[in-house]
Amino acid sequence: MFTANETDKYLISADVYRRDAVDRTHYPIFHQMEGARFWDRKDHGGNVTKAVLESLASLPTHDMKVENPSPTVHADNPLQPEHTLEEVEAISAHLKRSLENVVVEIFSKAREAAAAAGDPTAHTSEPLKVRFIEAYFPFTSPSWEVEIYWQGQWLEILGCGVTRQSLYNNAGFPDRLGWAFGIGLERIAMLLFNIPDIRLFWSQDSRFLNQFNEAKPIQRFAPFSKHPECYKDVSFWLPSSTPISSVSAAGGGGSIEGVGGVVASGEETVDSSTPETPGFHENDVMEIVRDVAGDLAEDVQLADEFTHPKTKRRSLCYRINYRSLERTLTNEEVNEMHKKIEGALVEKLGVQIR
Repeated sequence: MFTANETDKYLISADVYRRDAVDRTHYPIFHQMEGARFWDRKDHGGNVTKAVLESLASLPTHDMKVENPSPTVHADNPLQPEHTLEEVEAISAHLKRSLENVVVEIFSKAREAAAAAGDPTAHTSEPLKVRFIEAYFPFTSPSWEVEIYWQGQWLEILGCGVTRQSLYNNAGFPDRLGWAFGIGLERIAMLLFNIPDIRLFWSQDSRFLNQFNEAKPIQRFAPFSKHPECYKDVSFWLPSSTPISSVSAAGGGGSIEGVGGVVASGEETVDSSTPETPGFHENDVMEIVRDVAGDLAEDVQLADEFTHPKTKRRSLCYRINYRSLERTLTNEEVNEMHKKIEGALVEKLGVQIR
C-alpha cells in the first residue's frame, strides 16, 4: 500500500535548457511536461495485467480515428525482458487511451476557438485523427511518437512508451512497471493559439501580450505588422580531420522534448550511453548563432554542402535569416552580427571561412 505522500501517477512541468536548431519552432529554453503512471505487482497479487485492464475500462471512450500501424512490440521496438507480453499490451493500451483523451480534449477546444474567431484554417468538418509511430527513446520500450492530423497535416506532439524497468529497479522498486510521456508545452500553445513563432513567448511587445488574458478562453493570435527579413550566407571548410559522419542535419524542423528520459523527436536520437563521435555537429553552429544574434536570428538552414573531389574536404553553407519581432534591423547591425558569427565559427570550431 502507498503511504500518504506517495502516488501511482503524476504530472510535472519544468524548464528545459538545451542546444537546438534555430527556426520558428525551436528555442534553447522551453517548458516541458512529463506524465507517468505505474502499477505494483505486490499490490495486485502479481496480476498487474488485470489491474491495468480494469483501470483502462474506467477511462472515457471517444470516436476519434486512431492509427496504430505497427504491432505493440517487435524486434525494432522490443519487449523488455522483465515484462510479459500481456502486461505490455495492457499498459500500452492504457497509455494510448489516456493520451488520446488528452488530444480530444485539447484540440476540440482549439477547433472551437478557431471557428469562433472566423479562422479560415479551422477545418471544422475535418475529422480529428491521431497516430502512434514507433520510435526509439533511451528510457522507454516499446516507444512511440504521437502525431495528430491538424489543419491538413500530420504534426508530432509528444513521445511516450513503457518505462524502462531499470529506472524502477535502480530506485528500489523492482515490482513496479508503467508508462511515461513527455510533451513540449510551447508547441501545444502555438497550435492552440495559432502563434507562428516560438520567440514571441519571450517577447515584451504589448501588441502580443495584450492579446491574452487569463479570464478569456482560448483565442487565436492576431498577427501584427511583420518586419522584413535579412538573409546572409556563411560558407566554410570543415577541418580536414573532421569525420564526415559526425555532420548532423539537426535543423530539419523536428523536436526533442526530453523529460525524465522520455524524448519525442522528429530527429534521430542517440542512446546517452554511447559516446559521441568527436568532430563537427550542426548544433555547434546553432549555439554560436544564438550566442551572437540571440532572438534576432529567426532561422538557420543548411543551404548547400560540397566535398572536394581531390582533397575530400567538406564545405558547408548555412543561410541565416535575421529578423526582429519588434523592429526593422539595419544593414549595419546585421553585417556586424554576421561578421562576429564568422569569427566565432573560426575560433570555436576551427573552420575556414570561404
